[in-house]
Amino acid sequence: MTVSFSYDIVADWERLPPGISHRDVSAVGIDSKDRVYVLTRYDSNVLVYERDGSFVTAWGGEVFTNPHGLTVGPDDSVYCVDNGDHTVRKFTPDGKLIMTLGRPGQASNTGHKSGVPFVVHNVETVTHPGPPFNGCTNLAIAPDGRLYVADGYGNCRVHVFDADGELLFSFGEVGVGPGQFHLPHGIAIGTDGRVYVCDRENDRIQVFDLDGEYLTQWTDVQRPCQVAVDRDGYVYAAELWRPKGKGSFTRGFMPEDRPGRVTIFDGNGSIVARWGASTINRAAPGCFIAPHGIAVDSRGDVYVSEVTYTFGIKANGLSDDHAGHQLQKFVRKGTSP
Repeated sequence: MTVSFSYDIVADWERLPPGISHRDVSAVGIDSKDRVYVLTRYDSNVLVYERDGSFVTAWGGEVFTNPHGLTVGPDDSVYCVDNGDHTVRKFTPDGKLIMTLGRPGQASNTGHKSGVPFVVHNVETVTHPGPPFNGCTNLAIAPDGRLYVADGYGNCRVHVFDADGELLFSFGEVGVGPGQFHLPHGIAIGTDGRVYVCDRENDRIQVFDLDGEYLTQWTDVQRPCQVAVDRDGYVYAAELWRPKGKGSFTRGFMPEDRPGRVTIFDGNGSIVARWGASTINRAAPGCFIAPHGIAVDSRGDVYVSEVTYTFGIKANGLSDDHAGHQLQKFVRKGTSP
């Protein structure tokens, strides 16, 4: 069967209720009913929507320090990764806290130093791998229920827990070789059990088995932030903007601007679709400023979240008129919005 990867963008899909706003959307996830869970910053809420964009509820608020990743489990429990206080929290769909992984506010020892000058990215101050967590980023759930947590901003590892939160093992080292990382940022697991890790500042997606054994890598990718895998095994990647003059551990410094984009790969790593990169108008519908999270629903529709304020406005000097470009929905042609 031929799969179509042609999309229509749904303008103004998110219908925020009065009194609720956000600047960044760091992550997005989908539950078993195709409800959409959106993790926001600065007000730090989880916002829940129906697939048509109508608002359902909000929860979270002051629980989070710097919300980063969100994953909805097969039972519709919601895992939120907070890289500001080095924790992963598991919630019920309506926001009741069930479990916490990590020690709030306590980073593990990896040699990482924050607030120091850096050449490529401050993850270069990581000198050795450490236990959970130091700047954890995202979580994936294996078919057997194990939890795989990418621990990237101050570490270089993936940590594997059982469903009750007991640490089983970790894998990853500092570097650019197979199984080594400079900022493991996003993570997803396919139904075949392959583990896809966004090795962001090495400009690649590394593929492992469930035991952490290296299988292969895909390098036709740019600063991958997060990946999602659909039921047919296609892999969707949100790729962050790399401005001119900024560096990569594997490709050096960029001679030109490299805008953010979305790429879809088949299971062999071949590109089947790519869109969104624009240096003319990043805020145009269908283009991107700072793609950071991505999710795919049961109908093949794609949701892309962006950290526009943090990365676009604060870090790279875009004007405030870009601020509303934070969450986009792309409907696969042949389905209804």
